[in-house]
Amino acid sequence: MGSIRQCSRSACQRAAVATLTYVYADSTAVLGPLATYAEPHSYDLCALHAEKLTVPRGWEVLRLALPSGPPEPNPDDLLALANAVREAAVDRTAPEPAPPGSKTPLTPPPGEQGARRGHLRVLRER
Repeated sequence: MGSIRQCSRSACQRAAVATLTYVYADSTAVLGPLATYAEPHSYDLCALHAEKLTVPRGWEVLRLALPSGPPEPNPDDLLALANAVREAAVDRTAPEPAPPGSKTPLTPPPGEQGARRGHLRVLRER
């Protein structure tokens, strides 16, 4: 699936293509492909800001290979999407059959709108 995350730089509206993380113990900035998930201590950058990245004096930049184009849809992504749509289409209002050996649900007495016990109420099926 394609990324819809934006560049972390102020006032930049471009789509993010790279993720920047800092390794403070080694005085290193790591710039690599866009991470799968947005992390709180990393920065998503567009291609322009990733290319123009500078770091403080004495720091090292480790640049990992960035993708040359937008990511291609993966067949696994398409299957996951199709499965999610199928699952959402299942009628969730239909009662599930009771497993063997389970107790049957309570039913209100005939002519009653619903039996009330404490804060619970049994309603008639329609």
